Amino acid sequence: MVLEPRVPHGTAIGELLAQLPLFLTYVLSFAFLAIYWNNHHHLLHAASKINGRILWANMHLLFWLSLVPFVTGWMGQNHFASVPTAAYGVVLLFAAIAYYVLQSFIKTEEGPNSRLSLALGRDLKGKLSPILYLLAIPMAFVLQWVSDTIYVIVALMWLVPDRRIERQIGEQEH
Repeated sequence: MVLEPRVPHGTAIGELLAQLPLFLTYVLSFAFLAIYWNNHHHLLHAASKINGRILWANMHLLFWLSLVPFVTGWMGQNHFASVPTAAYGVVLLFAAIAYYVLQSFIKTEEGPNSRLSLALGRDLKGKLSPILYLLAIPMAFVLQWVSDTIYVIVALMWLVPDRRIERQIGEQEH
């Protein structure tokens, strides 16, 4: 997956400012992909068993994440218009659902007393994120800036590293 910010064709500051929507969507999408990358690493590190169902769930997540560069470019090139902004939210929603499915399959394989199950507990952030995306998608057609704000809030919510899995793994290793 590649997110590619476009280089302005001219040398004037106006040319650079014209690229601002693309740059902002790039930063937001890079943050989302970094968040998924880090949490995915922790998730698989906590797993002691991987089966075919987990591998396919992982591919399902990868599919939705592979669409992030497309919707990022579409939203940025169209200056956060309603339909691309809603589509961005749909991709983020389905990525969140795919991550939840992957996490659930690993928890099922590992059992209720596994490191992952104990670390995640009720997983409030994991449940709140899709709800926020569900609010942001239709909001793109009413007040588009509210959708963008919700996407930023979700990213900020996850930007703080989730230490639950790290703590659980550390406790079981000592």
